[in-house]
Amino acid sequence: MGASSFFLQSNYIFFAFLAPILLFLLLLIKQRNKLVQSKKLPPGPSKLPLIGNLHQLRDLPHRSIQRLSDEHGPLMFLQLGLTPTLVISSADMAREIYKTHGLVFSGRPALYAAKKLSYNLSALTFAPYGEYWREVRKIVILELLSAKRVQSFRAVRGEEVALMLDSIARSSGPPVNLSELILLLTSNIVCRVTFGKKQDGGEDKSRSRFHEILHETQDLLGGFCVADFFPWMGWWLSKFNGLETMLEKNFGELDEFIDKVIEEHLDPRRPEPEHEDLVDVLLGVQKDSNQSIVLSNDQIKGVLTELFIAGTDTSSATIVWIMAELIRNPSVMQRAQAEVREAVKGKERVEECHLPKLIFLKSVVKEGLRLHPPAPLLVPKETLENCTIEGYNIPAKTRVFVNAKSIGTDSKYWKNQNEFQPERFLDSSVDFRGQHYELLPFGAGRRSCPGINFAILVIELALANLLHRFDWELPHGIRRQDLDMEEAFGLTMHKKVPLCLVPNPVAL
Repeated sequence: MGASSFFLQSNYIFFAFLAPILLFLLLLIKQRNKLVQSKKLPPGPSKLPLIGNLHQLRDLPHRSIQRLSDEHGPLMFLQLGLTPTLVISSADMAREIYKTHGLVFSGRPALYAAKKLSYNLSALTFAPYGEYWREVRKIVILELLSAKRVQSFRAVRGEEVALMLDSIARSSGPPVNLSELILLLTSNIVCRVTFGKKQDGGEDKSRSRFHEILHETQDLLGGFCVADFFPWMGWWLSKFNGLETMLEKNFGELDEFIDKVIEEHLDPRRPEPEHEDLVDVLLGVQKDSNQSIVLSNDQIKGVLTELFIAGTDTSSATIVWIMAELIRNPSVMQRAQAEVREAVKGKERVEECHLPKLIFLKSVVKEGLRLHPPAPLLVPKETLENCTIEGYNIPAKTRVFVNAKSIGTDSKYWKNQNEFQPERFLDSSVDFRGQHYELLPFGAGRRSCPGINFAILVIELALANLLHRFDWELPHGIRRQDLDMEEAFGLTMHKKVPLCLVPNPVAL
């Protein structure tokens, strides 16, 4: 059973068998509700005792939340178990929290699985706002993901894209599983950049197990966790539903792998690498006496785990969604292919120096991110103190979801908002880097994603080469309008059914 399915089933088990045991909390909740009712909270749906609005989050949470927001407004209050929750689903409200109240909304909740898998919240994404977070963000931006560092891995990106293209060419004829190939591409790029070598399987079964471990980690981070909504009883609940056992097993294997990588980098007999990878950089920072903080090994491992997961999962999901949209919109695909092939002019492969010329392709990427943001609810925030928005009181320690999917499809800002129309960006200054609140696939403000430049280079380079080298068709008997576009459950919004297409090599 997959981790996502497991969490959904454990949700129902919990409410069926454990709710009576927790009834004694009702008195505490009633007392809390009296305090809450004395404040003017944002509108929201009515709540049930104990579970609040949890029963209304069916299927995909961002879809359920969007339906509720359509009824109750772009600033909506939910009670998820014992956790007060605010939902933001419009550009105007996003501007309020990112620009007007940026500091107040800079916190992160200590989510149960994230606390374990990020080495006690050592990863930048999950670290609480404070001195440690500021110093690690500075290290990530200046040392790990600076423009100079990202460019230093240019050859790695080019080599891995070329290997993917050759793999597709060898299998041309029958459909290829693009979802699988693109995930392997992004994994190989990030492995080489982060650890200095690939973990791509082959005869070494332990290496293929690494990808399974990372997939399990992603599922655990994105799954439904009862403990996150009943934090007072988190440990006990996780023991009951088996989550604790799954976390310990996954974390143990992940930790063992990263320990071996660090040991290899510290081995004085290690051959001189072709380029300095991110493990080398972090170990160098650890030894640098001029740094404001001294990173522990666990903190280094937390940062490394996040770099790998964030770098592979979101980029691969975005590329797959864009290719799915292109196959459903052949005129858009033909226009993008014509632009790429004209810019490259008969060369075998698109290189990064060609990317600035590909204006329409960049619009295709923006449109893909608008309709299919990698994390539709972004990473949840938490308010650091009380504040007031639009006359409503927002208590401290309120969990905050920003629905990037709703914002990206708001008819107030987007004409034909559910249609894939990249040309809308050709005469528009709207971008995804956090300055335009109607397009927030990477968030904005203090807690925005620092890996945008790295991710966009991988996405654009992979897409350009797929469009340049091949003409693409659906498998025989499948019509464009029948292509399954259902989303999978998880923190990152993957396509539920793998994208399988037929590649036809183009004579260059």
